[in-house]
Amino acid sequence: MKSRIDEAVVFFRNGEGYNCAQAVFSTYCEDFGLDKETALKLSCSLGGGMGRLGQVCGAVSGACLVIGLKHGKYLPDDMESKEKTYTLVHEFGRRFVEKNKTVNCHELLQVDLKRGDKQLIKERTSEICPRVVKEAAEILESILAS
Repeated sequence: MKSRIDEAVVFFRNGEGYNCAQAVFSTYCEDFGLDKETALKLSCSLGGGMGRLGQVCGAVSGACLVIGLKHGKYLPDDMESKEKTYTLVHEFGRRFVEKNKTVNCHELLQVDLKRGDKQLIKERTSEICPRVVKEAAEILESILAS
């Protein structure tokens, strides 16, 4: 049986064009009552550091969405859930930066996703993103288990 970590990496690498945010978020969504199609649509815009802006890595954003699904605030006065969610997101970010020095996509890939050389972008995403998806899923697994 494949682990969720392996599932996320395989989903990213499967050649169907799903991005890093979709790979992480859709792997966990059904555990928290969200169907896969909706999860894929919600997380699609987060790939490439938010639509190829190179900002926050999609794998990080996808993991934060999962944390929100599990712990997020939905009642107006539920400040405890909000604080727990933020605390876990901070912990996720700290651990991700510890491994990767940044949460920013363009810094991880060292390429401009909007204007950079398309072949170089393809090479960098093939080389770096599977590792980043794996690390994000590993950190997320640990946080979800706590």
